[in-house]
Amino acid sequence: MWLLIASYYFYMSWNPRYAVLIAFSTVITFASGLLIEKVKAKQKKRLVVAASLISNLTILGIFKYANFILQTLNQITSHMGLGMIDKRIDLLLPVGISFYTFQALSYTLDVYKGNIKAEKNILNYALFVSFFPQLVAGPIERSGNLLRQIQKITETKLWNFERVRGGVLLMFWGLFQKLVIADRASILVNQVYGNYENYGFLELAIASVLFAIQIYCDFGGYTNVARGAARVMGFSLMQNFRQPYFAVSIRDFWQRWHISLTSWFTDYLYIPLGGNRKGKIRQYINILIVFGVSGLWHGASWHFVAWGLLHAGYQIAENIKNQIRKNLGTEIKDAAQDSFSQRLGKGIVTFLLVDFAWVFFAADHLQQVYGILRQMLTVFQTTSIYEIGLDRGNWFMLSFGVIVLMTVDIIHEKGKSIFLLVNRQTLWFRWILYLGLIWCIILFGIYGVGYDSSQFIYFQF
Repeated sequence: MWLLIASYYFYMSWNPRYAVLIAFSTVITFASGLLIEKVKAKQKKRLVVAASLISNLTILGIFKYANFILQTLNQITSHMGLGMIDKRIDLLLPVGISFYTFQALSYTLDVYKGNIKAEKNILNYALFVSFFPQLVAGPIERSGNLLRQIQKITETKLWNFERVRGGVLLMFWGLFQKLVIADRASILVNQVYGNYENYGFLELAIASVLFAIQIYCDFGGYTNVARGAARVMGFSLMQNFRQPYFAVSIRDFWQRWHISLTSWFTDYLYIPLGGNRKGKIRQYINILIVFGVSGLWHGASWHFVAWGLLHAGYQIAENIKNQIRKNLGTEIKDAAQDSFSQRLGKGIVTFLLVDFAWVFFAADHLQQVYGILRQMLTVFQTTSIYEIGLDRGNWFMLSFGVIVLMTVDIIHEKGKSIFLLVNRQTLWFRWILYLGLIWCIILFGIYGVGYDSSQFIYFQF
């Protein structure tokens, strides 16, 4: 009850009225779970699932996509000479609506599939939907993980030093990623992308690489703060990132990036559409649908759809390449069997493809994407890197932060945990590290007087 009150208070601190939307989604999906178990006929179960999906997705559609649809219709009618629809729905996009809607819908679908039993205690279920650490930006939890932990909440010890220390350390690491790295990189990215007409290939390429670092540390930082806060209270949230920029293929990248969303679309959209079970053409269509919807999930704009479809094209091209090699009798080795140089080469190519796609994600609209790419291909004048948003001191701190990030990711990629390694060290060494991390966040974090408040990027989704 206390965590439920805290979660609703947390969300209502942003906008009290929009807590009604979470309550609506909670009641609908909770009742759907009970009805699915109560009715016997499969057709009736499907009707309940359909009603739950339609009601929740309608709310999501009204608040997130209504103006996008009107804008698209206006573009079509104006091109046809039919005039424009002079209307706009003046609604504030509820923060995190895509996250908690998908989390609630996954419960309904899991009950329908028989993966879990319907929850009988609405307080337990309401906390599952609104749990404040991951409410507004994920990870998108499954009922089989978080709800089961909530059901056993009375068995959780209120105080466990090792658990609390691990959670707090994870939170500090997330704050370091966000305040020291992501927000510092965003200064340059905003400066260059916001005035792209004044820059050439080198500046725009640097900004694009830094955006890749920014979004990773921004979103990964939030995830670590959320997972750390949950761990302090005795909950274990799923891992949402696994060294994504060490991926050696686009498929590998999506098994490492935003894992909770990737698995959601795989389980609840890609596989129900037929996955790869109905031939290659159908598989490629399914990939296009999933990534197109994924792009639209991220934002109500065509540049997000283009970003998603570009990743779909990458994956389809990889599948076709592997199929050609298979037909030619060329052995397709597992990436783990590759030499270091082969993995490095594949990793660089994958990062460049992902980074090119990030241009579509970072832009405000497709016209800006076109403008940025045109500048990169036609203008080669160079400006001093100290004149595009960051001075020497900030460049030094950003470089230091990226080196620390890469070191931690390399350790994790080798199958070890930096947190376990730290815990094995002597007491004085650990406390020097803890205080050093806190000191870096306070002294070198981008916040306070002279800086604009920088929200987490994924709050807008």
